[in-house]
Amino acid sequence: MVSETQKRRNRTATRIVDCRLSIVDCRLDAGAAGGSSVANRKSPILRALESVTDPEIPVLSIVDMGMVAHVRIEREKIAVDITPTFVGCPAVGLIRESVAAALAAVGETDVTVNIVFDPPWTSDRITPAGREKLREFGVAPPGPRCGAGQLTEPTHVPCPFCGSLVTELESLFGPTLCRSIHYCHRCLQSFEHFKPV
Repeated sequence: MVSETQKRRNRTATRIVDCRLSIVDCRLDAGAAGGSSVANRKSPILRALESVTDPEIPVLSIVDMGMVAHVRIEREKIAVDITPTFVGCPAVGLIRESVAAALAAVGETDVTVNIVFDPPWTSDRITPAGREKLREFGVAPPGPRCGAGQLTEPTHVPCPFCGSLVTELESLFGPTLCRSIHYCHRCLQSFEHFKPV
């Protein structure tokens, strides 16, 4: 017999995978009408969303971060659901304004930006391109989590500068709650690690 906790975890993992596929496929719901105009608007909308950067890590877009949960187009209206990286994220207002401004720049003036917590954000939502951008920026990307299991901070995180695993945790908390500080004994560099959540 499957416990209620396991059923809840299974539902959560399914939602994460489904949402991640919709982001990768960049599926935009057309609503009831206006299919051809939706097709013409899809690419500019996606480019606009890709131009909105994460305020704390400016080399990543909100698409790279997996924060765009859903986009709906209904005739002249567009609604974007954003899943923040954590409930108390201080950048939510700035991200909301940036999304609306980026969409206005491509002619989308009737925009609603919703902040949603279902599906929940996990570090597994960061795209492969986003992980590589983190590494190039000098931040070790998180390992796989998919939002399940016990949260622990790995001690031997690959160094983003030289790739060595001869690293150690210096501080569980870095400049933001989602990052920790590590030290590489091979290249003698301190670096940040984006925590798996």
